[in-house]
Amino acid sequence: MKASARNTDAAAPLYIQVARSLKDAIVSGAYPVGSLLPTEEALCERYAVSRYTVRAALRLLRDDHLVTSRRGAGTVVAPPRSSSANSQEVMSINDLLAFGTDTRFVIESIGMVAMDNKLAARTGLPGGEEWLQVRGRRLAPVDGTTVCWAQYYINRAFAAVGRLLPRHSGPIFPLIEDMFGQDIVEVQQLISATLVTPEVAAGLGVDAGSAALEVRRTYKTADGTVAQVTLNTHPAAGFQHAMTMRRVKT
Repeated sequence: MKASARNTDAAAPLYIQVARSLKDAIVSGAYPVGSLLPTEEALCERYAVSRYTVRAALRLLRDDHLVTSRRGAGTVVAPPRSSSANSQEVMSINDLLAFGTDTRFVIESIGMVAMDNKLAARTGLPGGEEWLQVRGRRLAPVDGTTVCWAQYYINRAFAAVGRLLPRHSGPIFPLIEDMFGQDIVEVQQLISATLVTPEVAAGLGVDAGSAALEVRRTYKTADGTVAQVTLNTHPAAGFQHAMTMRRVKT
């Protein structure tokens, strides 16, 4: 190899050597959180290996939750994982993708709904319009406990994505991007205190009227169209939201 991966353990398969070299670079800060790794083609050239070897190495990094990958968007260095599925560190749209991939979504109901005044106020969407509503629970990957009660409202223009959802457990917005050639470029987030309704209480396994936090996320395409709105209700005692702020030099 041109790079030093092979020198670390000549007995290991090439893809493991490449994975170890990239992991060392990530841990050392050469590739900070949120940055893109070099393209597969560039990695092939750097390590003098095949594309198959590079893809196997990247798969190991994904299995270790060091990176996330999306077709057409490259491979991004992921933030350190919390020990709790209820703790989220969100700094980018890629972090939302990682959270949705790490949990499992179990659909309880799916169908078109009209936005009445109450639902329009909760979602921030215009009243009277029809949206595809998907409701269910997000489960922790290890013990299967309920992380949150999730409600998705998908733009009628993209409602055909609903056909794929019974066989899909990850985040929904990448399906919209892939099916309709759209790019989600902005996500607006609002976190509010709320009380658990009887309907949501059953899904969360908590008492109705208990304290909760509702996270509303509005997903927009490049032309400003709202593609999707999500309402995630978390029991207040089991939710942490972490973010990192850095001073920007001007």
